[in-house]
Amino acid sequence: MPANRDIQTADTDKHATVSIRRFMTGDSIDDITAMLHRAYARQIEAGLAPLAGRQDNARTLDRILNSESYLAFADEAQTQIVGVILFNEHERATFPEYFLKVGVAHFAMFAVDPLAQAAGIGAQLLDVCEKRTLEIGATHLSLSMAKPDVALFRYYKRRGYEHVQDWQWPYTNYVSQILAKEL
Repeated sequence: MPANRDIQTADTDKHATVSIRRFMTGDSIDDITAMLHRAYARQIEAGLAPLAGRQDNARTLDRILNSESYLAFADEAQTQIVGVILFNEHERATFPEYFLKVGVAHFAMFAVDPLAQAAGIGAQLLDVCEKRTLEIGATHLSLSMAKPDVALFRYYKRRGYEHVQDWQWPYTNYVSQILAKEL
């Protein structure tokens, strides 16, 4: 776990000053995995088994290296990782049909440290993926989320995402909703 756990926000409207960049060799996989476990703890406590909430460092690294991976940092030195998102992850598991449609990009392993949530960091990470979707010539961005997580669904709904199908991943104990947004 990182030594410094204080997350500083830049101003009173709760939008954090963060930097977002692609994953680089030398970024701490330990810190990313620990942050994922903290971010997904609410789902774990509810009896769900999201992969990101229980994966080990080897799985974290594998997922990062098989996607376009972005990290959010709360400090100028870029050592305090407060968010992560994977764009167009390549998995060994079969994908939902919607992810395979022409013109559709997707994101996964999206997390913001609980101490930094509601500070706009997640919105900034999603903005990066929405921009990348358009840059690669896709018109829709999609995601998979735990169907029982109603609060998370409301977050995505506010961002303009709509349900397009249900899906069962082989490594979760719940049905997922596939959501998508036309950009």
